[in-house]
Amino acid sequence: MARIVVSEFMDAPAVERLRRRHDVLADATLVDRRDALVAAVADADALIVRNRTHVDAALVAAAPKLVVVGRLGVGLDNIDVAACGKRGIGVVPATGANALAVAEYVIGTAMLLLRGAYRASADVAEGRWPRAALSGGREIHGKTLGLVGFGGIGRLTAGMARALGMRVIAHDPAIDPNAPLWRESEVEPLALDEVFATADVVSLHVPLVESTRNLVDARRLAQMKPDAVLVNTARGGIVDEAALAAALRTRRLGAAAIDVFADEPLPAGSALADAPNLVLTPHIAGVTAESNARVSTMIAERVDGILAARRGA
Repeated sequence: MARIVVSEFMDAPAVERLRRRHDVLADATLVDRRDALVAAVADADALIVRNRTHVDAALVAAAPKLVVVGRLGVGLDNIDVAACGKRGIGVVPATGANALAVAEYVIGTAMLLLRGAYRASADVAEGRWPRAALSGGREIHGKTLGLVGFGGIGRLTAGMARALGMRVIAHDPAIDPNAPLWRESEVEPLALDEVFATADVVSLHVPLVESTRNLVDARRLAQMKPDAVLVNTARGGIVDEAALAAALRTRRLGAAAIDVFADEPLPAGSALADAPNLVLTPHIAGVTAESNARVSTMIAERVDGILAARRGA
């Protein structure tokens, strides 16, 4: 029987499925108790995490029996993949399982911010009637969505946007501009600067690597239309948070929705505090009841499969 440690929340039915075959410690507080986590992985064959558990070289070294790390999500920036590779430890993300949730978040927040009519509940309830002030909201139909990155989530988002009557443009240097994918998706590939300058809504779908760190800085924000909307569900560190706050406060940018941050949880008193026309959410774009079940089931199956294969080897 293998030992599995789950250090962040995982859908209960998936945990119970693993318990039928393995010894499972599922404790979502471990992510915030480093010493307890180090002790827990000492005899672990598998570790399952979300995005807050830092699977660094020290943690890998503390787990001499570890053969697989399951990631309840897709980004791997909290996992030292090289350290795992040196030990032959498999790293398995839940690729595609939360794509629908992220795409819906992008479209939903874009519609909310373009319309600008959903923050008046208190005024209306207290007898005020800000109808004139809220009559300038915009429709998403006919607007241009600019995608930075055109992987699985970007393509799903593009399909939703097209169904709502949006024009979709995108930049992805990994995809040839003449690839049939663009024509099949009815998406126009453009240079990065053109995407930022042209789009009414810009949505980010790239990993955090050195080439994308602070990709959206003051210069890039200045390229955008003054009434444009920026949505970041990718990774913190891609957007310069201080530059974004300044652009919103000086009305050089229309609005933004930010789900990921350079430091998580977002520290109190950050540059983004009290910036206008800004939606902040705690890294939950890809987390819904349905996506959590899909992600958890996928990782449970993949981790179980790897453990079974190692036992049979």
